[in-house]
Amino acid sequence: MNRLYYGDNLEVLRNEIKDETVDLIYLDPPFNSQANYNVLFKAPSGEQSHAQIEAFEDTWHWGDSAEHAFDEVMKSGNTDAAELLRAMRSFLKENDMMGYLAMMAVRLIELHRVLKPSGSLYLHCDPTASHYLKVLMDAVFDPERFANEIIWKRTSAHSGAERFGPVHDVILFYTKSAGYFWGDPTIPHDPEYVATFFREIEPNTERQYQANVLTGSGVRYGDSGKPWRGIDPTAKGRHWAIPAQFLSQFKVGGTVQEKLDELDRRGRVHWPQKKDGFPRLKYYSDELGGGATISDVWTDVPHVSGKSSEKLGYPTQKPLALLERIITASSNEGDTVLDPFCGCGTAVHAAQKLKRRWIGIDITHLAISLIEKRLTDAFPGIKYEVHGTPKDLEGARDLALRDKYQFQWWAVSLVNAVPFGGKKKGADSGIDGLIYFKDFKKKDGVPTPTPITEKIIVSVKGGETVHVGMIRDLAHVVKREKAKMGLFVTLAEPTDPMNKEALKEGFFEAVNGKYRSLQIVTIKDLLESKKPELPPFDPTLFLKAKEETKEQGKLFR
Repeated sequence: MNRLYYGDNLEVLRNEIKDETVDLIYLDPPFNSQANYNVLFKAPSGEQSHAQIEAFEDTWHWGDSAEHAFDEVMKSGNTDAAELLRAMRSFLKENDMMGYLAMMAVRLIELHRVLKPSGSLYLHCDPTASHYLKVLMDAVFDPERFANEIIWKRTSAHSGAERFGPVHDVILFYTKSAGYFWGDPTIPHDPEYVATFFREIEPNTERQYQANVLTGSGVRYGDSGKPWRGIDPTAKGRHWAIPAQFLSQFKVGGTVQEKLDELDRRGRVHWPQKKDGFPRLKYYSDELGGGATISDVWTDVPHVSGKSSEKLGYPTQKPLALLERIITASSNEGDTVLDPFCGCGTAVHAAQKLKRRWIGIDITHLAISLIEKRLTDAFPGIKYEVHGTPKDLEGARDLALRDKYQFQWWAVSLVNAVPFGGKKKGADSGIDGLIYFKDFKKKDGVPTPTPITEKIIVSVKGGETVHVGMIRDLAHVVKREKAKMGLFVTLAEPTDPMNKEALKEGFFEAVNGKYRSLQIVTIKDLLESKKPELPPFDPTLFLKAKEETKEQGKLFR
């Protein structure tokens, strides 16, 4: 069964993933806090959700966690990784980069453990850290297990400040052993390549072909040096050289001259117009076969632009085509693909599409809820397991005690709200989430034809006790924000005074019905699928993944 895990990937790897059970690992660990945040949902005003930015900011700094990770690598038994990390610390000192490398090192050791001997790992990074990560990978995997440094052109050229414009990412490709699986993917031949190199047109068939040499340099004695059709190759210091592929394709035998006669009879010899020119062999464009071999520079996979149907609002979102290429190259149908930093879920989406099993891990409930929605949109009826997210009240209480922000973001996702309010210092706005819906203004009692976007304020409380003052506070925030309704989501059972206070706020009358202006819903109710009565939320504010068709077109030949 396919699995999504909420939690620290180091703990999930150690506790849930057995040795040598994964065929392919793709990871895109966050780094560079100036750019690595996301907006999973959009708001009518275009404002970003503070909670989303906070959840996905780079947290890989030097501190207690990095020091602990460094110590674990020293005790891991991998002496190469330990000695390299020690040398890096001596050079870099205790800064953000060193914290990042220490946190990565202990995870790479675990990823090496879970990978099958036939498996491969692709580490996606930018040039800021790729050189450090490469030597770290050498230490964990062995330098001989390095396969490729792939350059992916992720964006168009743009101006840089006193430097060349940075337009590429780096993908480091390593294998567990020399016996790794390789799918030998190809891409269709570039039409420009065919037009450039297959310029000859056969008059009677109109087939395009390329005329290649039929001789090799150097004089040979024997059949390959004897004249054929009055042409002596040795006169120009050469000899006849028929490619083996033609001999096996046409199954011709006899002397070299007899083989040349047979090829000419089959129309495979191109005769030059010049009398002293050598005949050449015809290579037809329609016989190119499965396609062109893919190099280690990828310029043919465009990034996810703002207009792309794949766009989910995640600035570092990778295109499906990129992951499909990697998965096709290094796994078979039914193999297991692991993404320990799954973010918005492109790797698991591609794995599902290509009929692989998959495991995704992320440390934020925002990411897990986004991936769940993405998979449901793209693959209606899909079945998979989600681990680490609350399934009952005890699980919800445990999450609220461990991390109140993760609890808030999880609770907000249960009511289809946009999360709001991060961990940053400052006054509490009283808003944990926003629900947007469409309504119509009325003129002379008649709804106008143009809809407007209205909002509902969501307040989440994960404490053991709640009181009537919290309801009054929410009512105040609803009025301050000019919202139409308020929704109070609570882990604890509300008191009678709270219910009475909520009733005092009366009703909001929308075009499609009347709703209580301030409602209280418990986590228990939501877990039992008892939803509050709210106007239909605006689905256009939740970016939707395109549904995948059952019959997928072939990306590679």
